[in-house]
Amino acid sequence: MRIPAAFCGNVGLKPSFGRVPAYPLSPFGTVAHLGPHAMSVPDAALMLNVLAQPDARDWHALPPDGRDYRMGLDDGVRGLRIAYSPTLGYARHVHPEVAAAVDRAVHDLAALGAVVEQVDPGFDDPLDICTGLWFLGAATVWAGLSDAQRAVTDPDFAAQAALGQRLSALEVQQLNLRRGALGSQLRQFMQRFDLIATPAVAVPAFEARPAGHSAMTPEAMLGWSPFSYPFNLSQQPAATMPCGLTGDGLPIGLQLVGPMFGDALVLRACRAYESLRPVARPSLSWA
Repeated sequence: MRIPAAFCGNVGLKPSFGRVPAYPLSPFGTVAHLGPHAMSVPDAALMLNVLAQPDARDWHALPPDGRDYRMGLDDGVRGLRIAYSPTLGYARHVHPEVAAAVDRAVHDLAALGAVVEQVDPGFDDPLDICTGLWFLGAATVWAGLSDAQRAVTDPDFAAQAALGQRLSALEVQQLNLRRGALGSQLRQFMQRFDLIATPAVAVPAFEARPAGHSAMTPEAMLGWSPFSYPFNLSQQPAATMPCGLTGDGLPIGLQLVGPMFGDALVLRACRAYESLRPVARPSLSWA
């Protein structure tokens, strides 16, 4: 949700894992999340109301909380503690226009009354955890394909599946243990802060497959998006908000991350920023 939303200038919310039931279970397990992609925060909140309805087929689903996510959207951010982390402590290549736009957005949140502190959460880049679990999911998908389907599968995906097939049970368990340690560290960090602010993506949108590009290395797969996968692993709610344009007119996204089950808080903070810096959009009405 967050990456395409950032590239398209829309709102994308990855809710707390289990908030939106999923069936059938993704081959990528509990790393995969479902959530709304919308043109405004109120639309995203309304969509979450619908998506969060119970479905007994998903044994990971959270119990329905009966919340109307539109309520409290306009309560603002005054007094909220925001940890602003421009690189999460490890992102090496953040496009300068992205960095500048996100910095301005965070200053806007401070002007609205948020208490902003520039600080990193203190964890190492978990890229290899994410890609290892992704390769395992790719191997699961591959195992269910027919020979005819395999013959037309993207070669990079086939190669990722092959890497997943080589993972031992011990290696998978080690990945999951490291993931658990990351989640624990982030939950402790969120005892000090209400929200984390980062860029949504490190770069503006790029060609779907630039010449000579290969997605075979972890860096090539997700190195351009170092801010998203940590929160897939930790299962926290996180949202993308449009916060500007590059000189070429490409959208830039701000990411706001909340504590586990803090979906309403994330939407509220997004709405505060949206109300201050609304995005001009063409009318889509048929009237």
